[in-house]
Amino acid sequence: MNKTELIDAMAADAGITKAAAKKALESFLGNVEGTLKKGDRISLVGFGSWSVSKRSAREGRNPQTGQTIKIAAKNVVKFKAGAELSGAVN
Repeated sequence: MNKTELIDAMAADAGITKAAAKKALESFLGNVEGTLKKGDRISLVGFGSWSVSKRSAREGRNPQTGQTIKIAAKNVVKFKAGAELSGAVN
């Protein structure tokens, strides 16, 4: 399912217009992004939680040349599925 299909499904399920569903989805995504940028955690009970983790700098190898390269440190987003979501897909 892509973003357009998700908006269509949200509009149909909630009985709202596609424009309202798009606005709601974009608001949700914007708030998730803003919260994670601040380093905070988001938890939706039953669905799952998002958090930011720091990945330290490390050395890697260029697979084409075998040369050692430095990989910079960065923040990564992690998602852990909740019990209800995990149960629904298994």
